[in-house]
Amino acid sequence: MGIITFISDFGTRDGYAGVMKGVILGINPEVRLVDITHEISPQDIFEAALVLKNSYSFFPNSSIHLVIVDPGVGSERKPILVETDNHFFVGPDNGVFGFIYEVETIKRVVELTNKRYFLPKISDTFHGRDIFAAVAAYLSLGTSLDDLGERHNDVVRIDIPKPEIEKEMIKGIFFHIDRFGNLVSNIPEALFKEFVQDGKYEISFGGEKVERVCKSYLEVGKGGVLAVFGSFGYLEISVRDQSAQAKLRLCKGSEVKIERRGYGTNRICERKQ
Repeated sequence: MGIITFISDFGTRDGYAGVMKGVILGINPEVRLVDITHEISPQDIFEAALVLKNSYSFFPNSSIHLVIVDPGVGSERKPILVETDNHFFVGPDNGVFGFIYEVETIKRVVELTNKRYFLPKISDTFHGRDIFAAVAAYLSLGTSLDDLGERHNDVVRIDIPKPEIEKEMIKGIFFHIDRFGNLVSNIPEALFKEFVQDGKYEISFGGEKVERVCKSYLEVGKGGVLAVFGSFGYLEISVRDQSAQAKLRLCKGSEVKIERRGYGTNRICERKQ
C-alpha cells in the first residue's frame, strides 16, 4: 500500500490539498502521493466519480484512492472505506464511488468509526484533513480494516445515465466536458461499434451532424467539428483548436444521437462549412 492518490475539488490556491498531504506524511513519511486532480468542479460528485473510474485502474494494485468532493461534510453522511479485489477507496458515502460499485467486485465497505485513526480535533468542514487523510495514511501502514470501523452495506449510489437503444438509433447525452471543451458522451466505443457495424451512420447533436468517427483532430480543418473516441473509450465531439462547448453552445445533459443510414463506405469526417 505504497501509493495514495488524490481527487478533490479543492483547487490549489487555498492550501487544502497540501495540508492533507502534510497529515499523511506526518503519519507515514514513506508513502508516495500522486495528484490525479484537484480541479473537479466544486461539489460535482458525478464528475469526481467519472474521473475516478477513468483513472484508478492505471495505478498499481493495493493503491489507496482518496476522493474528497464532499458537499455534505459535517452532516450525517458516512465516512467510508471501500475495498475491492485490487484497490482501496477512501471518502464520503455520497456517490463518489458510484462507478466503482458498477465496475469492480466489492469485497467490503467499512464505515470509519474508530476515532483513534482520526486527527485529535475534528473540524465540521474539513473531514478530508481530519478523517480521510489520516485514515488513508494509517491504511498505507497496514492497519486492519477491522480496526478502522464497522461493515457498511447501505451505500449511496448515483444515477449513471445509460444510452437508450432503439431499432435504428442510440440516444445518449454528454455527461462530461473536459478542460479543452471536448463534449464527452455516455456512449462507449464497444456499444457504438456493435450498433453501426460496417454500415453508414449519422451522429447528430445541437443542430450539427457528422458522418464518421475520426482518428485524429488533424483530419479536419481548423474550427472543424468532428467525432472521436477519447482515451477512456467514450464517443466525444470536438472542434479542432477550439472548445466544442463554446462553439456549439452545448452543455452537460445535451443530447447526442446516432442513426443508422444503411450500409456502405463513410467518407465525411466533418460537417460541411
